Amino acid sequence: MSTAIHTSSRVTFETSPEQYHHWKLSCDGPVATLSMDVQEDAGLSPDYKLKLNSYDLGVDIELADAVQRLRFEHPEVRTVVVTSLKERIFCAGANIFMLRGSSHAWKVNFCKFTNETRLAIEDASENSGIKFLAALNGICAGGGYELALACDEIILVDDGNSAVSLPETPLLAVLPGTGGLTRVVDKRKVRRDLADFFGTVAEGIRGKRAVEWRLVDAVYPTSQFKEQVAKRAQELTAQSDRPSGAKGITLGPLNPEVTDDALRYSVVSVDIDRDRRVATLTVRGPEGDLPSTPEAIQAVGDQFWPLRAFRELDDALLRLRANESLIGTVAVKTEGDAAKVLEADEVLLAHKDDWLVREITHFIKRTLKRMDLTSRSFFALIEPGSCFAGTLFELALACDRQYMLDDPDQPNTIALSAMNGRHGAEKDTAGGPLPMSNGLTRLQTRFLGEPDRVDEVLGAAEAFDAQQAGDAGLVSFAPDELDWDDEVRLAIESRAAFSPDALTGMEANLRFAGPETMETKIFGRLTAWQNWIFQRPNAVGEKGALTAYGSQSRPEFDFNRV
Repeated sequence: MSTAIHTSSRVTFETSPEQYHHWKLSCDGPVATLSMDVQEDAGLSPDYKLKLNSYDLGVDIELADAVQRLRFEHPEVRTVVVTSLKERIFCAGANIFMLRGSSHAWKVNFCKFTNETRLAIEDASENSGIKFLAALNGICAGGGYELALACDEIILVDDGNSAVSLPETPLLAVLPGTGGLTRVVDKRKVRRDLADFFGTVAEGIRGKRAVEWRLVDAVYPTSQFKEQVAKRAQELTAQSDRPSGAKGITLGPLNPEVTDDALRYSVVSVDIDRDRRVATLTVRGPEGDLPSTPEAIQAVGDQFWPLRAFRELDDALLRLRANESLIGTVAVKTEGDAAKVLEADEVLLAHKDDWLVREITHFIKRTLKRMDLTSRSFFALIEPGSCFAGTLFELALACDRQYMLDDPDQPNTIALSAMNGRHGAEKDTAGGPLPMSNGLTRLQTRFLGEPDRVDEVLGAAEAFDAQQAGDAGLVSFAPDELDWDDEVRLAIESRAAFSPDALTGMEANLRFAGPETMETKIFGRLTAWQNWIFQRPNAVGEKGALTAYGSQSRPEFDFNRV
């Protein structure tokens, strides 16, 4: 694929099952089957063919949509079998010719999105009671095995040919970019020496050895494979706490108005200043009466403000990532009544054990994580008329800096709720309703060196004005009305003048203080190795392995260790 395709075409992240080209989703009571059947000629570009169930971003957009719909539209589903409709092929991984022809930025954003999709599968297992069973009915390589690794269990057909592999190092001189190496040792706890061998054998590991090395959970001959998969899928349903008899809600299209310099949703907008390389992202708070019971929330469905607002925010972040690579700084604003935002938080907290409210809260969490993981500079601008309160104050906390106008003639406050912290049995633990990738709340991460400050600010009975917010450490700077315009303008202009490479590295280093988790490892390593290895001549040079793949030539390496 040529770089021009990625820089001139706008990617859309919305889809639905009736529009899928590459996946078939079927539900049979508590068991759903998600079958991969990639259409060779239905890639995002005509410059490559998606052979052997290899995938591009379009395939993963459909997968992400399917996982999301299983959570919201099918509460009856307790187990998902992920398999393939192609004979003797599960998935050959990311399409090599797509990667070879892509810009560096496209490669990294592609790997980031596929990582987030696999983490969404793991989140559904941990928090939604949906168990995922990978049924590998054939070859499973690279990103295909990384998809299997995201599932709770893996069953491999034992046909003498099918194997699991991560062949990126021996074949392409790169690494499995969707968390493969991390999940092998951290999640499946494969021994380091065995993982080392596995990562350098292009043909992979099959049969009983794959089980012994913990690369898969079971193998069965072709004659028993489907029966054993069905049996295990039924057994896994017993591990779920999903409600029986609940009715799902439909996730309708967002239908944003898209122009050259703006995105307009119902409560989210993005305005782009191309000359300054800056976008302004605005979220409007709820208006009118909010549903206050699970039944009322069910009745309004995807129009319930917390779900609608964060679905729109999620889509806007993805469009900025994929379609606006020159826009490096995002000013984040809110508009509306802070009391209404806090009222919405109270509803979410009061009914946190309801399956639908639980799903909405976890979706808000995943969207905020998407913001944390987006390589853009985010500055929160807190002005009169803002509603940075509770859940929407998490937007400010997710930003790299927070600027709050201190003007005695114009009331301007921020407020916290239990959505910013912990509650009930969680009070003495890390986490809370909206944890970051490091497992901590954004307040815990912010006050890592002053942990007592977290309870102090959460215990405040009143909202914080600019001076109080500054004293409490909740905002970075609180300029007065005389300095506000110049200070904000200079901050944004100076940010836009820095090297985007250095900023990406700096932001990724600073955003996840505290403990390391499998999630932070995956994205930290992605930032490091994909930004380095994917640009090395050994991989992408004129005689690099990725360049030579599929041709008659052999790669030539510079054997200097750096």
